Amino acid sequence: MPDTTSADLSPRDVLARYHRAMLDKSADDLADLYAADAVHEFPFLFPGMPERYQGREEVRAGYRAAWGASSAQPQKIHDVLVHESTDPEVITVEQVVAGTVTTTGQAFSFPGLLVFRVRNGLIVHVRDYMDGLRIAHTMDRLTAVVASLGASQMGATKP
Repeated sequence: MPDTTSADLSPRDVLARYHRAMLDKSADDLADLYAADAVHEFPFLFPGMPERYQGREEVRAGYRAAWGASSAQPQKIHDVLVHESTDPEVITVEQVVAGTVTTTGQAFSFPGLLVFRVRNGLIVHVRDYMDGLRIAHTMDRLTAVVASLGASQMGATKP
């Protein structure tokens, strides 16, 4: 790899390293792309994930736990479309992550959208829009997710 300091990395350079870390399921490589006080948000319901990670070390710990517990092995990120912004720190990325569930051999393909803010070569903010229900279905966890959602509503009153 060329000797490049993080400050020299453009948002597209950071995206390429982000994709590599995803394919390798390397929480350390992923977290090292983030500023110490970065925020990674999951605005859509994604079963088993928090609404956000606050800081590089939460990103590291969160992805290490999630990837360590997952039998999904991403093998390819394709149909990547990068949309530039009027703000040079921000790019929006459409992508499809494809791979295999190692326990069943089932193939998966999940579309997603990322909104990256990269400053001085480090991610300072990500909004990560994933189809969490499709992922839960593929991982054969949809029934448990639906049950947990129903249970969390048991105490709610109807209008």
